[in-house]
Amino acid sequence: MAAGPRATADTAPAAGAGEVEGEHIKPFTPEKAKEIIMSLQQPAIFCNMAVDWPAQHWTAEHLSEVLHGKQIRFRMGMKRTDTVPQFETTCGYVEATLEEFLTWNCDRSPLSGPFRDYDHSKFWAYADYKYFVSLFDDKTDIFEGVIWSDFGFPGRNGRESTLWIGSMGAHTPCHLDSYGCNLVFQVQGRKRWHLFPPEDTPFLYPTRIPYEESSVFSKINVVNPDLKRFPRFCKARRHMVTLNPGQVLFVPRHWWHYVESIDPVTVSINSWIELEEDHQARVEEAITRILVCALKTAEDPHNTRAWLNPTEVEETSHEVNCRYLNRAVSALFDYYRTSKVVEIQALRTNREHMKKEGLNVHNHMEMEQTGGQDLSVGVVKQEAASLFGPDLVPVILTSEELPSKTGSIFEGDGKDFVGEDGEHSGKLHCTKRQRMMSKSEDAIVEQNASNSNMAPSQTLISTDDLLDCLLNPQVTRIVAQLLIQGRSLWF
Repeated sequence: MAAGPRATADTAPAAGAGEVEGEHIKPFTPEKAKEIIMSLQQPAIFCNMAVDWPAQHWTAEHLSEVLHGKQIRFRMGMKRTDTVPQFETTCGYVEATLEEFLTWNCDRSPLSGPFRDYDHSKFWAYADYKYFVSLFDDKTDIFEGVIWSDFGFPGRNGRESTLWIGSMGAHTPCHLDSYGCNLVFQVQGRKRWHLFPPEDTPFLYPTRIPYEESSVFSKINVVNPDLKRFPRFCKARRHMVTLNPGQVLFVPRHWWHYVESIDPVTVSINSWIELEEDHQARVEEAITRILVCALKTAEDPHNTRAWLNPTEVEETSHEVNCRYLNRAVSALFDYYRTSKVVEIQALRTNREHMKKEGLNVHNHMEMEQTGGQDLSVGVVKQEAASLFGPDLVPVILTSEELPSKTGSIFEGDGKDFVGEDGEHSGKLHCTKRQRMMSKSEDAIVEQNASNSNMAPSQTLISTDDLLDCLLNPQVTRIVAQLLIQGRSLWF
């Protein structure tokens, strides 16, 4: 598919632009950068904020020298374009050094060694979710090479960061993160990001199988969707951008994302920034953990690897999970007390409204959380949007055209679009949180109906079907709210 008109982020000022007496002047102060991050409701790319970070030089080759001989786990996936997502439970795994990975990645498929069973022309490799504190446990000075304090988070560095190294085609299935917002620094190579706003959750067909705490997966392969099985996906609003080396992508809370490496070697560093909303999200995740583990273990107690993501290594007993839930609830109320906020009174008010409006809790919660702050939040959003330019590039809605069967990517319409290389060439597309909420319940019903539109031999309801309904993010939010309201009677 031919690319439409687009500008590129390559035209952003060079690393030395704006320097005074040899010192680089960054486009935003730490305070202003944090203000933008905490108020902006759509993804955006920060340019020229990390040009002096030591981490900008951390190519895979450099890291192979730093980590000489250290064994790293690589996830191995197929270079194919079918309609089924490649979840981590279906991938192979290899323990190898970065040197061995780089040798294999040069298309020199070895006859021996850890990659011997994986033809480079057919497979990709991904060292993903590598926490600095585990990877560089004996080289803690390297933490200082990542300077998130430039974004207004004092003391935050590599210690709170994660490393990602992949070959071309390596990708993360479409998912949303339950906790925090995300800052991603691209070091080497390019990655293409497909993002969808939280309001589009019903169109992404969420599932908690495979189960991983803090990750809600989509059943859809968003680069090659099966629209017969998932027809509502055509209503999802895709935002797409290619992240170049030196740029930092901001991903707001609960934005869905599918990330793929489009160069021979890619290196990224990210950090999840904690938010106040995480306190309730941890209660929701604890509820999810109890239900998934109880039902899936009862179904097959000897095959947890079929549904438990490889990243989940903790014990899954019901007793342990219940303790986890109680700790999450206690932590939430500790937060209420110490922050001296009015959430308890708000919860009691919510309970009175529930009596009047039955179980229509979700819409009320959305209005409760946003209604009283619309004016002030709207002003902040406008202020953040006014800062868009060469150093803060918004990621804009792309066209609705689907990719061809050859795997072509979505292209922009040339109007309201951030090109693949990140440059804004049109007006700001503003996502309004309330836009889809009034239709959310209907969307869930239609989603479940479309899932059951199968041949008679496939109509038996499975445990996973039940979990998809019980653990729909909207349902879990309601359950957590009811649980918290019940506990608030003691205060």
